[in-house]
Amino acid sequence: MDMVSSLENNNYNNKKHVAVFCFPFGSHPFPLYNLILKLSHAAPHLTFSFFGTENTNKPLFSKQNIPNHNIIPYSVDDGIPEGHILGNHPVERIDFFLQACQYSLQKAIDLAVEETKQKITCIIADAFVTPSLAVAQNLNVPWVPVWAPFSCSLAVHFYTDLIREKCADSDSHRTLDFIPGLSKMLVGDLPEDVILKGEEEETLFSKTLASLGRVLPQAEAVVLNFFEELDPPLLVQDMRSKLKPYLYVGFLTLSLPLPPLPSSESDETGCLSWLDEKSVRSVVYVGFGTVVTPPPHEIVALAEALEESGFPFLWSINEDHGKGLLPKGFLERTSLQGKFVPWAPQTQVLGHESVGVFVTHCGCNSVFESISNGVPMICRPFFGDHGMTGRTVEDIWEVGVRTEGGVFTKNGLLKSLNQILVQEEGKRMRENALKLTRTVEDAIGPQGKTSQDFKTLVEVVSNSKC
Repeated sequence: MDMVSSLENNNYNNKKHVAVFCFPFGSHPFPLYNLILKLSHAAPHLTFSFFGTENTNKPLFSKQNIPNHNIIPYSVDDGIPEGHILGNHPVERIDFFLQACQYSLQKAIDLAVEETKQKITCIIADAFVTPSLAVAQNLNVPWVPVWAPFSCSLAVHFYTDLIREKCADSDSHRTLDFIPGLSKMLVGDLPEDVILKGEEEETLFSKTLASLGRVLPQAEAVVLNFFEELDPPLLVQDMRSKLKPYLYVGFLTLSLPLPPLPSSESDETGCLSWLDEKSVRSVVYVGFGTVVTPPPHEIVALAEALEESGFPFLWSINEDHGKGLLPKGFLERTSLQGKFVPWAPQTQVLGHESVGVFVTHCGCNSVFESISNGVPMICRPFFGDHGMTGRTVEDIWEVGVRTEGGVFTKNGLLKSLNQILVQEEGKRMRENALKLTRTVEDAIGPQGKTSQDFKTLVEVVSNSKC
């Protein structure tokens, strides 16, 4: 080693430094952030630099949510050109981010290394941020992608070319029985970018997803926001033959077993105290997260079904997500039957004994929360992996139903509400959900598979070479 290199190396300490790359869209940041929190507790000797956009980092690193001292947030560019006016298509924002991603991440890493005096020794990234692989290769460090959605949707991206070859002209009811473990999935359940329609051009995002089958095998390990016990054995076997190690670390947005409900008086939204007054398993909880808003006619159909059903309901809805679309006089007519809040403490609401069914958009975090609390679902998939998630809920786990025809209709919803809240089928769904809960609680025990996979992940990240 020459004198200059020796002097440069003396400016850095030998502490392990993990760069974490967030996909700053939808619910993706939260499971990755929670994984890093968990890792920071398990490996306090590591430094974690968390890279997200300014808008992503704000809620994660607020004063009320101060992380461990060994997690440092850094903001990266969202890639949107100055002065550019975004259209209505959400993929446009994603494509801008991915285009700028490799350069902006490398720039942010340089800053983190300079400030901490610690060279990067490992990269953990949301699997959608595939440019992070090139960054890891340039630094000659291990790359550990994290898959946030259901693992069945990951399997699809390994077979994109085969699906396009076999199913380009198929109707939506054709099964995917030629993919191990996906025999109950239908073509109509696939994310919209898997099969292109007509002369439709691929977006950068769809090309990124299609490349996953070639990119992910280069990882040091692939991390799943899921439980092995909840996947079909054939799917697990197939993916493990392609990705080593393939680590199931559980639901990253939940702490299981779930803690007791807080006192109703401590809930500033008033949801829990309102639920206290209702009968066991009688309430319909409606919530679509912060990204999805049903079309106007479906908001109306949902409102009409709730009103006519007579069931008490709690609806998390605000002006930005459809409240202004409710039928005239609906709020007044249902003031005794329903409660409307702009935001609800969803995990606590689903844990309340009064809630009997969850009307959801099939976001994976919402589904995790629902089955962990033993609550059946009425699923209305909207985009991305929602269709496959809804199919899993209805036909594999049998803990809920999908909306008839894939949309909200008044009669379809009345039928589903009666099916779950009145008929014996609803009781069977609750029993199935509780069985799943017991299964995942066993998996997180000291000798459970999930606990063992997490220990393996800690070793992979901790043993990366400086």
